Amino acid sequence: MANLTRGSGFVLLGFAGGPGVQATLFLLFLALYAVAVVGNMGMVVLIGADAGLHTPMYALLRSLSLLDACYSSTIAPRALRDCVHPDRAVPFAACATQFFFLSLFGTTEAFLLAAMAYDRFQAICSPLRYSASMSPQLCARLVSGSWLCGGLNAATQTAMTFSLPFCGSRELNAFFCDVTPLLPLACSDTMVNQLVLLGLCGAIIVGTFGVVLASYASILRAVLRIRTRQGRRKAFSTCASHLVAVGLFFGSVFFMYAQPGAATSMERSKVVSVFYTVVIPALNPLIYGLRNRDVQRALHRTGRKLFGLLALARAA
Repeated sequence: MANLTRGSGFVLLGFAGGPGVQATLFLLFLALYAVAVVGNMGMVVLIGADAGLHTPMYALLRSLSLLDACYSSTIAPRALRDCVHPDRAVPFAACATQFFFLSLFGTTEAFLLAAMAYDRFQAICSPLRYSASMSPQLCARLVSGSWLCGGLNAATQTAMTFSLPFCGSRELNAFFCDVTPLLPLACSDTMVNQLVLLGLCGAIIVGTFGVVLASYASILRAVLRIRTRQGRRKAFSTCASHLVAVGLFFGSVFFMYAQPGAATSMERSKVVSVFYTVVIPALNPLIYGLRNRDVQRALHRTGRKLFGLLALARAA
């Protein structure tokens, strides 16, 4: 068979269905993408503009919001195009680029969520030392370290996957370039790639999730020592949003990458991949914002400032 890797690229099959199904998918992707970008960039601007949110917790949340905006932008624009355009061919270089950034943002998010769990551990278990233990320098190192680990994993996965010879069918049973639908198209043995995928991604997911579990186990012990119900409720409320986000992200990612035979049910995997690449970035601003009193107060303060500026501009 002729090697079609670099000459022809791939064809994204996306989701099956006629024009009505594609129109529905287009509207769904468009709505989720709009919420993800507006919500996450709104969080970035709000946290940067409001001095009351200049704390380690919100510095990490700001990084997560920026990451989620980038994450959804890696997937949604191409998915929107493919819903209305009959030509779903994607060049080899474009596929590799999308795959790299998908791996980069996904891995970085796992490490950021672990860093946020560590921040909550310090805030609840060592409140008197919190300002010293979670210094701006440490926050910067946690964020930069998350990006570095994400970049190393993305570079490794991209180099190993796109160095394979692809021949025969160019049809990629997915709506974006990902490792699980790519491996079956290779015309050489992919056992090493599958072992690296399972080992490296499994280690990242289990390792970061282990940090989350260890942090919240310590938090739970500390909260149970609090004598008043109001104190326990306040402590739990600071962690509830993060726990929801952690459960959604790690649950869907574990299903996709950290189990043997993850690529055997591609139709089911496509539904799960929509969830963690588009739905979760859209949900995170709502999870962290709607029930967070600090964010609500900051939003009110920022709104009053904007109305004041508008009133001054009209008066002038």
